[in-house]
Amino acid sequence: MAYQGFAQEYMGIPAVTRAYTTACVLTTAAVVWRLITNFLFFGPLGFSFFFNMIFLYRYCRMLEEGSFRGRTADFVFMFLFGGFLMTLFGLFASLFFLGQAFTIMLVYVWSRRNPYIRMNFFGLLNFQAPFLPWVLMGFSLLLGNSIIIDLLGIAVGHIYYFLEDVFPNQPGGKKLLLTPGFLRMVFDTPEEDPNYNPLPEDRPETQPAVHQEDQQHPQ
Repeated sequence: MAYQGFAQEYMGIPAVTRAYTTACVLTTAAVVWRLITNFLFFGPLGFSFFFNMIFLYRYCRMLEEGSFRGRTADFVFMFLFGGFLMTLFGLFASLFFLGQAFTIMLVYVWSRRNPYIRMNFFGLLNFQAPFLPWVLMGFSLLLGNSIIIDLLGIAVGHIYYFLEDVFPNQPGGKKLLLTPGFLRMVFDTPEEDPNYNPLPEDRPETQPAVHQEDQQHPQ
């Protein structure tokens, strides 16, 4: 009923007003959608695209299976936090496609959380993991690409790493990035309470065994 009432009201709007208003709403909705899709576009198919896909898959998976294992809500919150900062900074720098910057952010966070891992880049360079984002930026420069995108990813990755891993461990520091409760409800399964003590009848080891007793039949 509500839908029919809305449809009747909508069709009752004069044609020109209805068309112009609808176009404005759809355009605005498309812009909002663009805020999400700008992290999904990596340019035309080619070497740069496949290079980014390899690093995106590898380091996103290693983060999710490593330091974010069992913390899906925190991982999603990192995506939202990083995406918000990149969109904000991108507006000032006129950057509209941020997929590569997002990949660099993931690489940066992983590299700072795994500082002692030795890396090898195409068999040419050997270095510790924290240098990986800078090596990738240098490689991007060699390919003739702008390094502004890489610097944005490094900057946002460092902000997240500092607020999440460094500042809470400083004297007087505290955890500032708190994952919203609704994300935990959606993405995280409830953990078993280690202090839970089941009732005796609920403990499988205390369940009485069923014995079949011989019955004496009267002669």
